[in-house]
Amino acid sequence: MSRQPRILVTNDDGYFSDGIAALTRELATIGDVVVVAPATEQSATAHSLTLTRPLRVRQIDDRRYTVDGTPTDCVTLALTKILPEYPDIVVSGINHGANLGDDVTYSGTVAGALEAAVFKIPGIAVSLVARDGDFTHAAKYAARLTAQVLRQGMPTGTVLNVNVPVGEIRGACLTHQGVKIAELRIQDGIDPRGKSYYWIGEQIVRWKEDPGCDFEAVARGMVSITPLRIDMTDYGYLAKLRSMGETLPGVEDNA
Repeated sequence: MSRQPRILVTNDDGYFSDGIAALTRELATIGDVVVVAPATEQSATAHSLTLTRPLRVRQIDDRRYTVDGTPTDCVTLALTKILPEYPDIVVSGINHGANLGDDVTYSGTVAGALEAAVFKIPGIAVSLVARDGDFTHAAKYAARLTAQVLRQGMPTGTVLNVNVPVGEIRGACLTHQGVKIAELRIQDGIDPRGKSYYWIGEQIVRWKEDPGCDFEAVARGMVSITPLRIDMTDYGYLAKLRSMGETLPGVEDNA
């Protein structure tokens, strides 16, 4: 009898979030699920490791652990200290809010999947395109997609960034990363000790009209699936730089 797939679940909203609870329930129908998630909300922590203090792991039960760190910390500790063997896949989410366009660089949800790619394990990041809502349909879709990736595999170093509209699934599109047009709202003030502070708040966001991008797909009520690579090299510009030859100071051709 073949074993069930081993699935590691993490997120950036914290182990207590409705999104991770819904995701875990659905993934448990297709595999053996273990949750290792942040003890507190870690939104916008990006792909960061905690290096300036020790980390503490708390075991809630035989399937759930918390880490007082980032999603990247959670996956790193799960793979190196908590789990007896590597999982077959890491699924991060379901995030409360979209992770589209440039925001993938800030996203702790996406970072959880990217850390899986660092360890050469398939990763999927799943977000609901709303801060609040019913996660049922998104969780069911995430489980279907996870099962498909487990069957078909994924290139090493690649993750899927998935954004799901609220409500019943109308369909899905394979997309590229879009570009947002945003204006930061930064509130400044004086704290009770008389010292100034700045608080980065919500953004006024639009997106660049770009057929086939993630923003365009969700605007049409479709699930957006964007493959991302841990390798951030711009190969087109690299080729151009190499063609410039001696015009770059001290550069040798390493091709």
